[in-house]
Amino acid sequence: MSILPPHRLDLAGHRRRNGVLPWVAYHGDDGRDRLIEAVEAADLRGRGGAGFPTAVKLRAARSKRSIVVANGCEGDPLSRKDVALLTLSPHLVLDGLQLAAHAIGAAEAVLCVHADSPALPGVAAALAEREDRAPVRVAQVPRRYVASEETALVRYLTSGDARPLGKRPRPAERGVRGRPTLVSNVETLAQLASVVLLGPHHYRASRTELVTVTGAVRRPGVVEVAAGTSLAGVLAAAAGEAEPVQAVLAGGYGGTWTAELGGGVPGISAVHALPVRACGLEYTAKVLAFLAAESARQCGPCTFGLPSIAADFAELVRGGPSAPRLARRLPLLTGRGACAHPDGAARLAASALQVFDADVRVHQAGGRCRVPAGVA
Repeated sequence: MSILPPHRLDLAGHRRRNGVLPWVAYHGDDGRDRLIEAVEAADLRGRGGAGFPTAVKLRAARSKRSIVVANGCEGDPLSRKDVALLTLSPHLVLDGLQLAAHAIGAAEAVLCVHADSPALPGVAAALAEREDRAPVRVAQVPRRYVASEETALVRYLTSGDARPLGKRPRPAERGVRGRPTLVSNVETLAQLASVVLLGPHHYRASRTELVTVTGAVRRPGVVEVAAGTSLAGVLAAAAGEAEPVQAVLAGGYGGTWTAELGGGVPGISAVHALPVRACGLEYTAKVLAFLAAESARQCGPCTFGLPSIAADFAELVRGGPSAPRLARRLPLLTGRGACAHPDGAARLAASALQVFDADVRVHQAGGRCRVPAGVA
């Protein structure tokens, strides 16, 4: 079943296309167990970037005091899949949100979107059509890169401060207002609804993923592909290369560069195709400058490390000898931040040094490998 329809579905259209949730099969505590077991059998994993097993998160957050939070915020400038899903198929997301609330015993549900999200009117219209078991309120979150991180949402919903809380405790242990909280990406929730509507075994055989494709493709936008589709297949779903492509940034601004397009990269939310004529080092330098500016500035790796590697990369592009310094600094960022933001920046920079190794040598020799590459 495709989770992204060609046009917006109202409640009646959604039910005609996808069906009605079989609530009777999941009644009571035994039903909650069966629901989580179905999610486990489907091998559903989070679509927010980490790919963590959804059944494990459901069990961890299960409590009479729990809250479920749907994360529809996209801080990454390369990703638009969640906006597309909330705009075109909001009821599938809301069905999944209700199922998640039932599975963990939550009587409260929150849908988080950015304050200026174009999905807001459609979400409001969809909520007005429904009478759900767990009331859903919409929270408008500031548009910041780190504001969509799950502990940042927990902090924002508790105190109004949209900055990550740190790696411990996890939201399932102590989340919004100190209560066990399940934070789940809206695509994960739509997939959860699909598991129940299709059955876990049928779902596993036909599951799809949403990917935002930008750069040198003929039809940029959000595409739906079979799970495990190769990067070449993802580009083909966007009508193919508009011009020769030298490398792909898989996973958005915190992702990795690769020149190998034949393998599958599960769980990626965004793909940017860099044309041969563009300079990958210059593109990476601009992304790193953005990531440094978007940090929460509450731990050393963000406060000092990100500006340092952004400056090193800018110096490298200008022809400076900063590559050895980058090689020493990048490992110092990984695993040491209050959240995964520094890890993503370090991963991006390290992959750029590897994939664009020949260009590094050209820049260090004082030349320019290609034309400047703008940031999407």
